[in-house]
Amino acid sequence: MNFTTENSLFIGAILLLISILVGKTSFKFGIPTLLLFLIIGMLAGSEAIGGIYFDDARTAQFIGIVSLCFILFSGGMDTDWQAIRPIVWHGVSLSTIGVLLTAVSVGLFVTQITDFTLYEGLLLGAVVSSTDAAAVFSILRSKNLALKGNLRPILEMESGSNDPMAYVLTLAFLGMVTNPNTDLFSVIVMLLQQMIFGGISGLLLGRFSKFIINRIRLDFEGLYPALVMALMFLTFSATDLIGGNGFLAVYLCAVYLGNQDFIHKNTIIKTFDGLAWLMQIVLFLTLGLLVYPSQIVPIMGTGLLIALFLMFVARPIGVMAALIFFRLNLRKRIYISWVGLRGAVPIVFATYPLLAGIDKANMIFNLVFFITLTSVLIQGSSLSLVAAWLGVVLPEKVKARSPLNLFLSETAKTIIDEVVLAADDFAVGKKIVDLEFPRAAIIAMIKRNGQFIIPKGSTQLQAGDKLIILSDTVENIDKAHRSLGLATGAVRLPDFSS
Repeated sequence: MNFTTENSLFIGAILLLISILVGKTSFKFGIPTLLLFLIIGMLAGSEAIGGIYFDDARTAQFIGIVSLCFILFSGGMDTDWQAIRPIVWHGVSLSTIGVLLTAVSVGLFVTQITDFTLYEGLLLGAVVSSTDAAAVFSILRSKNLALKGNLRPILEMESGSNDPMAYVLTLAFLGMVTNPNTDLFSVIVMLLQQMIFGGISGLLLGRFSKFIINRIRLDFEGLYPALVMALMFLTFSATDLIGGNGFLAVYLCAVYLGNQDFIHKNTIIKTFDGLAWLMQIVLFLTLGLLVYPSQIVPIMGTGLLIALFLMFVARPIGVMAALIFFRLNLRKRIYISWVGLRGAVPIVFATYPLLAGIDKANMIFNLVFFITLTSVLIQGSSLSLVAAWLGVVLPEKVKARSPLNLFLSETAKTIIDEVVLAADDFAVGKKIVDLEFPRAAIIAMIKRNGQFIIPKGSTQLQAGDKLIILSDTVENIDKAHRSLGLATGAVRLPDFSS
């Protein structure tokens, strides 16, 4: 097929449309959406009915990096710091110790059942060692699993933060394959540098991003998501430039932003949620096109053995060891072990050996692809069943409150107050987003010159504004008063007639 701009756009639109329509109905049959995206990509390839020839690992890797930035950033923005704060060290341990032990276990197993050298086996283990943020975020949220305790925050934090460790291990073991004389000390230094620089730059650039978003004045609301997109890529590239891990920086930057107040926050979050889904589809379609089914068939037996070992031995070893010092019952540990979904990230990492040109690069890529398919199919389709079997889901009477009743019960504001701003008040001339308003209180409405205004973060308060404040306690109303620079006092019901 001769590709032109026009028919390339047509083919891309058809593939995207098919993916969306198939994804809409997939969960009715218990099939994970991401698996179908991969299969559609394979069917569109040169060895299937689509006939599209694609054999460019560098382009696939570039698409993968860009897509992962969007996926991690969107997941980070949706992460509630109050929910993950009690389990931060659980996530850190799973993302480091858990990933390392998983990689080593798989690597040693691979050397026993194949002709891989030790470093080649460890490289394969490193590539498949991390859980996939795209798979975990999308499957958990699509299935709307109501899990007990802190299970869900642990799983989402681990999947969002363990890619950097797998990335560093992949580069380290790839270096050992290409240069067996690589010093182990230099590998440890690189690991620490990637993690420390990535973590610090992510938080610093998160603060910088908030400052830029709230200070810059753009004429159109639609430009703000574009601004945040630029800041996201700046975070990744600047961190990579100084030797840090860009994926970790992007995730931490997004977590910081998601728990701060900034202009047009809801618009930005919704935009990135849509972009993350688009990037997931594009990424999985691209990776599906990159694989050749005829090369998968010969390694299916080996791939199945590795996949089963990963699911039932290596992943549980990593999880149990990583959580040994934390209070978590055995059922929850087993479930965390089972939610070890592999997805796009391992396949993207598998392009690094391809570009390095090592001897077993194609076999590693095909094995990783098959392991991913197996993981998403078996684990992704059984999350609800295993959760129920282990008894880690909330009772039906509790789940029945979600999402609307639960939302109302958590966000209901039972105290209503009004304040009128005088010309010399502290808040006059300031944007709402700059007032550090308490999270448990909101300015629901402003009456200005006889007109009612629905406020946004960018709304600038004026003298004479009547603010209608809602909260859940009198104490939080007092905090709102202090944010406005007003004295605390009695709460009054609003009078809309004046």
